[in-house]
Amino acid sequence: MAINFFTEDIKFDLSQKQKRKNWLKQIAQSEDFKLGELNYIFCSDEYLYQINVDYLNHHTYTDIITFDNSEEEKVIEGDIFISIDRVKENAQKHKQEESSELSRVISHGLFHLMGYKDKTKSDAEVMRSKEALAIELFKTL
Repeated sequence: MAINFFTEDIKFDLSQKQKRKNWLKQIAQSEDFKLGELNYIFCSDEYLYQINVDYLNHHTYTDIITFDNSEEEKVIEGDIFISIDRVKENAQKHKQEESSELSRVISHGLFHLMGYKDKTKSDAEVMRSKEALAIELFKTL
């Protein structure tokens, strides 16, 4: 199991890295998954926008893009790109602490890699519920 945190195109220092790794592992285990190689790449809006254009042909800004590299069932491997600019903006817009919004987005990517979707209203409700539980779990660690 390897959880890595990187930055691209920004200055950002993720706090509580070991706590976050333990938290992500607990989330995965609670869904009967194991973690393989999981990379979180924190970046700027422009960096993530370009990934969205180049790889997904989407010409929109987003807070997260998740690439699933898993080869075995129930083993999570992937690259999760997160726009710190968008996390800060969304926290302000939704009147949330930046740390809570960051936890929401970090867990959101993990839930995508476990097969959860968020395109329909009912899928989005399940995703929001999972994210809320994950945020609460992080606070208790």
